[in-house]
Amino acid sequence: MTKYSGQTRVLSAIDCIIFGFDGFDIKLLLIQRGIEPEKNKWSLMGGFVKSEESLEQAADRILQQLTGLNGVYLEQLQTFSDPHRDPMERTISTAYFALIDIHQYEKQLSHDYHAEWFLLEERPKLIFDHEDMVKLAQKKLRYKAALHPILFELLPQKFTIPQLQTLYEKIYDTKFDNRNFSRKVLSTQLLIKQKEKDKLNSKKGAFYYKLNKKKYRANFQAFLNFIPNPDKLLM
Repeated sequence: MTKYSGQTRVLSAIDCIIFGFDGFDIKLLLIQRGIEPEKNKWSLMGGFVKSEESLEQAADRILQQLTGLNGVYLEQLQTFSDPHRDPMERTISTAYFALIDIHQYEKQLSHDYHAEWFLLEERPKLIFDHEDMVKLAQKKLRYKAALHPILFELLPQKFTIPQLQTLYEKIYDTKFDNRNFSRKVLSTQLLIKQKEKDKLNSKKGAFYYKLNKKKYRANFQAFLNFIPNPDKLLM
């Protein structure tokens, strides 16, 4: 097959940004890079796209190979193409991101490449432009959390208002007033109150709720109403 003449070699790579929730904090999954340059430095899960792979197939393969994680829903974030982003060779990287329940996948996680969870605010310095990728993924996640019920996938089937509040506070890196949060989230009428209470984390006990997924799909905009200063928080 005739190839394009006069064209220079450009490598295509994948980087995976995996956020996890453990019930208390949002964390970032990192590995220690196994090749030069920046060998042994902390990095996102990354690798090169093979000639016979699509970007999605490469992302699944790289994540499984470096962390052992299978079946993680990955969403394409953006392509990073600064000519000098990789000092070794001209490389364009397409970043993918995901938010997972750490406990659901903890048995899958392999430590062959020193995969480790870090608190977002305590993450180490990352190689290349990986810090830019993480910050952009955080912004994207805030948009997704406001428009789609993705955060409810990280909660038990039955959850309390305090549990929901903790999750949203971690995503938006802010504090909500307890009474206002409860009032606003209940005013959406998208939660179904249960008879049982959680008595382990509260003396009085907090009622459990379930998300009414049918109502949510019909009126997902309702959840935008309880996020204070959405323009600021979604920046």
